Amino acid sequence: MDLFWMAVIVFLIVVVVWYFLIGIRIVRPTQRALVERLGKYRRFSGPGFCWVIPIVDRIVKVNITEKMINAEPQEIITKDKLNARVDAQVYFKVKIDEESVKSSQYNVFNYEYQIVNLARTTLRNIIGTLSLNEANSERDRINQELMQTLSQETKTWGIDVVRTELKEIDPPKDVQETMNKVVKAENEKQAAIDFATAAETQADGMRRSEIKKAEGMKQAAILEAEGHAQAIIKVADADAAKIEKINTAIQKFFRNEAQLYKKLETIQFSLENNTKFVIDPNSSIVNVLTEKMAGITPIPVDKKHVSHEMTDEKM
Repeated sequence: MDLFWMAVIVFLIVVVVWYFLIGIRIVRPTQRALVERLGKYRRFSGPGFCWVIPIVDRIVKVNITEKMINAEPQEIITKDKLNARVDAQVYFKVKIDEESVKSSQYNVFNYEYQIVNLARTTLRNIIGTLSLNEANSERDRINQELMQTLSQETKTWGIDVVRTELKEIDPPKDVQETMNKVVKAENEKQAAIDFATAAETQADGMRRSEIKKAEGMKQAAILEAEGHAQAIIKVADADAAKIEKINTAIQKFFRNEAQLYKKLETIQFSLENNTKFVIDPNSSIVNVLTEKMAGITPIPVDKKHVSHEMTDEKM
C-alpha cells in the first residue's frame, strides 16, 4: 500500500513538472508577445522568459523588426494611354508599444498582405494621372505620395511605414526602343556640343597663347631697341667728345701750321728770282726749312766773310 501511494506521488510530481515545462515560452529581443486566455487578451510580454498555462493560454509572438515587402509588378495605364510595368517596395515595422502590437493583430487581418494590395492600388491611382515621361522623371513625388497614403491608411494597424521605393517603371518594348533611340541621339548631340565647346576653348587658348607670345616678342624687341638706342647714344656721346677733341687739336694744329705756311710762302716768294739770302743758322726759319722742306740744307757761313762782303756792298 505504501508503494502504491509513493508511485502516485511520483506520478503527480512528474505530471506537474511536465505541465510546467510545456508552459515555458521564450520571447526573443526582436519580438513582443500577446498572451490570450480562453480566447481573450490576457497580458503583454516583453523579451525573455514567459510562462503560459498549457491548453488554457495561447501566446502570439509579433516581430517588431523592419520588413520589406514587394508590391509585385503590375501593368498600369498612364495618362498618355501607354501600358507601363510598375513595381515598388514598401519598408515598414510594427511599433514596440503594447497598443501598437495589439492593433497589428486585432485591427487588421494579415497586415503584410493588406499593405501589398494597398500599395498596388495606390500606385495605380498615382501613375494613372501621369504620363510615362512624368512618371519616370518624378519618382520622388510618386514615392512621397505612396508613403503618405500608406501611413494614413495604416494608422490604426500599429504599423510605422518607414519608406517606399519605386523599383521600376518599364514602358512597352516598342516605346522603350524609341526612347532609347531618342536618348542616344540626345547623347550624341550633347557629345558633339561638348566637343565643339572643347575645340573652341582650345582654339581660344591657342589664340591667347599666341597673343601673349607676340606681346612678349614685342616687349623684347622694344627693350632690345631701347638698349641699342642707349648704346648708340653713348657711342655718339663718346664720338662727339672725340670729335670735339679732334677739332680742338685740328684748330690748334692749323693755327700753328698757318704761321708756318706763311713763312714758307715768304721763302718761296723770295726764291722765285734766284735771290740769295744769307740766313742765320740759329734762326727759326732754318728749322722750318730743314723740318718741312726736304733736300734743303743750310750752308755754313763764315761770319767774318759775310761781314766783309756786307762792308764792300755798302761802299
